[in-house]
Amino acid sequence: MCNCNETIPDLRYAALEKTLEKYQGKSGKIIPALQETQEIFGYLPDDAIKAIAAALKVPSSEIFGVATFYGQFHLQARGKNIIRVCTGTACHVQGSGKILDAITQTLGLTGGMMTTEDLLFTVEPVACLGACGMAPVIMINEEAYGRVSPDDVPEILAQYQEKDGKEKCIA
Repeated sequence: MCNCNETIPDLRYAALEKTLEKYQGKSGKIIPALQETQEIFGYLPDDAIKAIAAALKVPSSEIFGVATFYGQFHLQARGKNIIRVCTGTACHVQGSGKILDAITQTLGLTGGMMTTEDLLFTVEPVACLGACGMAPVIMINEEAYGRVSPDDVPEILAQYQEKDGKEKCIA
């Protein structure tokens, strides 16, 4: 049984420092440094971007430019469960906009926020999931859900909330 009130030091910065040692002063290593940093944090915090810039001896604006150019990099913390909502033509025609609205409403996401405060979910509209015959489609992590209606959303999300509840530390 863990003690949930314990303060745990953030060892990710020590891991970052160790990772960046191999890139010290080397040119052409921005993408690998960003990839490894994102692997450590799950996203690219501002402090980590500054650390990469210092290690590679390039301006942080250059690191930021690369990070924002490539879709694989994320500048904000992401949820444990990534919900991808297909917005392609077949899904759109079948009501994917209403599915997206139901998801954001169920999760309490407002003002353009796409990640829940508890970091359990991140919502990402995507151009196509390649499952047009099952439109409208959402994916949560690697699990696809087809022919989804807005009424299905709370039940689908509850599965992940219950699963996460079992994994959380109970005081």
